[in-house]
Amino acid sequence: MIQGIGTDICDIRRIRASFDRHGDRFAEKILSEGELAVWRRRRARWPERGLRYLATRFSAKEAFSKAIGLGMRLPMHWRLCEIANRPSGEPMIVLHGGLKTWFEAQQLTAHITVTDESEYAASFCVVERPDARPAPTPQAAP
Repeated sequence: MIQGIGTDICDIRRIRASFDRHGDRFAEKILSEGELAVWRRRRARWPERGLRYLATRFSAKEAFSKAIGLGMRLPMHWRLCEIANRPSGEPMIVLHGGLKTWFEAQQLTAHITVTDESEYAASFCVVERPDARPAPTPQAAP
């Protein structure tokens, strides 16, 4: 059963402006340790690709925070929510610390998708919980 949905669109120019003002501190506030490593590699090879990566992660975490109904309130925290990729490239959410504990106690699962274009990054998140009701019994056709 769907517990919540969240979506976010992020103007990459705003991320660029924040990064220009705050430098690496901005990325270090938003990204988990694993994401920081990926971001640094991408940024070293192509700075614009690094900004897009930062924008998609920002957007995905905003969408996730909306889907779980907390916004950016504890236990939700930027660095405790990691957007990783499966070997196929599909994005997935990996949680850490108190956010992971809270999420698992709620028996929730999450699905995330991210995309970016020249000026925008967007994300969509669906959070599910087990349905406590028994599945309906199929009825025979008349």
